[in-house]
Amino acid sequence: MTVNKPLPERMRPDDLALFLGQTHLGGRLHSLMQAPRLPSLLFFGPPGCGKSTLALLLAKSTGKKFLRLSAPEAGLQHLRRSLSGVDILVLDELHRFSKAQQDFFLPLVESGELTLLATTTENPSFSVTRQLLSRLHVLRLRPLGRPELMELAKRGAADLQMNMSEELADLLSGASHGDARTLLNLVEYVSALPADLQELEHIKAALPEVLVRHDKDGDNHYELASALIKSIRGSDVDAALYYLACLLEGGEDPRFICRRLILSASEDVGLADPAALSLAVSCQQAVEFVGMPEGFIPLAETVTYLAMARKSNASYAAYLNAQREIKLNGPRPVPLHLRNPSTQLQKEWGYGKEYKYPHNYPDSWVDQSYLPQGLEGRRFYQPRDNGEEPRLSQWWRKIHKIKKTED
Repeated sequence: MTVNKPLPERMRPDDLALFLGQTHLGGRLHSLMQAPRLPSLLFFGPPGCGKSTLALLLAKSTGKKFLRLSAPEAGLQHLRRSLSGVDILVLDELHRFSKAQQDFFLPLVESGELTLLATTTENPSFSVTRQLLSRLHVLRLRPLGRPELMELAKRGAADLQMNMSEELADLLSGASHGDARTLLNLVEYVSALPADLQELEHIKAALPEVLVRHDKDGDNHYELASALIKSIRGSDVDAALYYLACLLEGGEDPRFICRRLILSASEDVGLADPAALSLAVSCQQAVEFVGMPEGFIPLAETVTYLAMARKSNASYAAYLNAQREIKLNGPRPVPLHLRNPSTQLQKEWGYGKEYKYPHNYPDSWVDQSYLPQGLEGRRFYQPRDNGEEPRLSQWWRKIHKIKKTED
């Protein structure tokens, strides 16, 4: 009986006109429903935004035989057995399939033998193979807005024969963070409370703890990490600590955060404060040693330090300059005087000839060329005048007769 189904499943619309949200896709969805042939699609968006619902609506609109499966529950052997006579496969959580498993769909989709309507909460650029992604039309969905959530809350309340005030609908909509499934579960939870606890203030106290939603494997994972690093780069300590808290309170793996901080210490702080990299590496060791939840303490210290430190991306930019040269013109031969003469024949070829050993000269430096022929005098590294970098580059500028005005 439908009454035994969870409220989110009962409220899944069977008509596109009843679907809430994703208005930016309205015209395209209608066109797909009217098209003579439904293409293979990938619905990408956060949890509870309607990905599976839209896939099912499109599959039903064709009148063809379709099957719905969830990737975590469907191995390749099960898929092969299940797809016999099926025209359309609605596959939830495509990102849970390995690359080898995703390759299974390539010939089926390319030949038109199967129309694949897949969903994912992960950024397809990272979670779907390039070959399969090139054969799918990607539809990006957004979290539901407050008005849409409030309307959905009222529909759910009506299904449960429950009176819902605007204030309660607003409260539950805010607690659901744009996730329709979470919202309807909360509506169902509230409807089951005793009558004396159905006042707004009592409901606030009785609601289960709703954490900030953070999909560790989804797009939000990369957006928060990006915001953290950009805040450090911009020297905004408060924003950096805020995004650190978002990641940790959302259940992010602290090792992932440590890796990003080590990279930021090298890329963004760099030679302006060489101690930053040592601190970031020490932070990783400290977090591994003390574990969570106390690991937030060294993480917060490191994020604060990196955000406040002087910044220089000169070494990072220098590498990119060298990389660009190699990609454009390829690697050039190493000069003969820099090659080790490991054999007599190599000595006869001139390997190591006229190499000058710097430690045999005053100040352990001697003027000689190290770059390949055709790149002599080329400058990939341009030092900045921030923090420790002027001191560190002073000797280098002197011996190469580089003026600070060139920066």
